Amino acid sequence: MYQVQRPSRSEFVPIRLHRYHLRLWGDPSGLPLVLVHGWMDVAASYQFMVDALSPDFFQGRFIIAPDWRGFGHSTGPACDHYSFADYLGDLEYLLDHYAGERPVDLVGHSMGGNIAMMYAGVRPGRIRRLVNLEGFGMPATRPEQAPARYAKWLDEIKALQRGESALKTYPDLAAVAARLMKTNRRLAADKADWLARQWSEERVQADGGMRREILGDAAHRIVSAQLFRVEEMRALYARIAAPTLMVEASEDSLSQWWQGRFTLAEFHQRLAAVPNLRREVIPDAGHMLHHDQPRALAALLESFLGAG
Repeated sequence: MYQVQRPSRSEFVPIRLHRYHLRLWGDPSGLPLVLVHGWMDVAASYQFMVDALSPDFFQGRFIIAPDWRGFGHSTGPACDHYSFADYLGDLEYLLDHYAGERPVDLVGHSMGGNIAMMYAGVRPGRIRRLVNLEGFGMPATRPEQAPARYAKWLDEIKALQRGESALKTYPDLAAVAARLMKTNRRLAADKADWLARQWSEERVQADGGMRREILGDAAHRIVSAQLFRVEEMRALYARIAAPTLMVEASEDSLSQWWQGRFTLAEFHQRLAAVPNLRREVIPDAGHMLHHDQPRALAALLESFLGAG
């Protein structure tokens, strides 16, 4: 199994009726570096990248990685859907707690990259440097799609209550690791074995047996009731004051997901609204680039973020 070079320490913090779990590395007096994970992921997902950071860079940093509400070991009130606005609220309180008035370097992957970009536009003074890892947003929508979207949301929350949206369970850690490697063909077996322990937990089932369950709430699968509005996103992008690094993988996962309904070219048009933007591509990497090429990503972050 993968040998961790820089073990994290766990901490739980009360945030907006939730008990947030965080992975922390480094000295709290260092420059805050906040790492936020993507959909159906956990804070521990950044471990490989943290291990790849150089000693000089790591020494001056306080690294903070939360499990978003409904993921990992963060817990809170039962709910039947999640809203992006709540992630912004949670991040605000987390920064209050760990950084106070200090500006932070904010890194987000996938869903976390979208949240990071939005937050940097809402609170531009709180972000020193901003890094988006494969956080593309969603296809453009039209107002006339709203009735069908609300109807779909209603149908899905009802299906959730009937137990029709439950996440798949697994017989053992080996099966979870195999699932991770099936999703990401570049993921090495030792990393998959380690991630399986962070990504799942053994729990008693209704029949009394034990199976591994993913540490993610099934309610995250419920479609957003509100349409994705490109104009709003551009307005948020335009207010980002921090130098911004957009990191993409060489494998175009966006085209694979949306089959032409949303393209990299369209996303790059949106990015034009960001005042101070740099784009980089990491070779031989897919969407989980922090798993595929942690050393290349760590070097890129160190170059962009600097010593502060």
